[in-house]
Amino acid sequence: MEGQQGQQSHATLALAQAHFKKGEYAEAEALYSAYIRQCACAASLGTAPGSKCSPEDLATAYNNRGQIKYFRVDFDEAMDDYTSAIEVQPDFEVPYYNRGLILYRLGYFDHALEDFKKALDLNPGFQDATLSLKQTLLDKEEKQRRNY
Repeated sequence: MEGQQGQQSHATLALAQAHFKKGEYAEAEALYSAYIRQCACAASLGTAPGSKCSPEDLATAYNNRGQIKYFRVDFDEAMDDYTSAIEVQPDFEVPYYNRGLILYRLGYFDHALEDFKKALDLNPGFQDATLSLKQTLLDKEEKQRRNY
């Protein structure tokens, strides 16, 4: 039973990923949510190690569900998912970058800078994070120059 539950969770995640890649976001979001619930149930039941969700998979599910919410401009929920991804896997640079983008768009430049810097600490070759960090610094300086 426990192994079967682990296989079911893995199948749910794989199906969610397939829908996500095709741009079928409603289906992907529902499946990511189901996967996250399955992981929570497995964790609360204290099931065998083979049936538990890996931190990498769970963090990816949270991050990708956050992306879907970001596309919908549901920034608060997207940030919650990115933060959950970070809590599950603190060395995963992508949700720091994604959360930083939202903070930047909302004008929270200092917090955005922290997230972009953390993404770059984890992956110095992360080009999008490098560009976003530079743009955030420029916009923060411009804001200060204009006394906003």
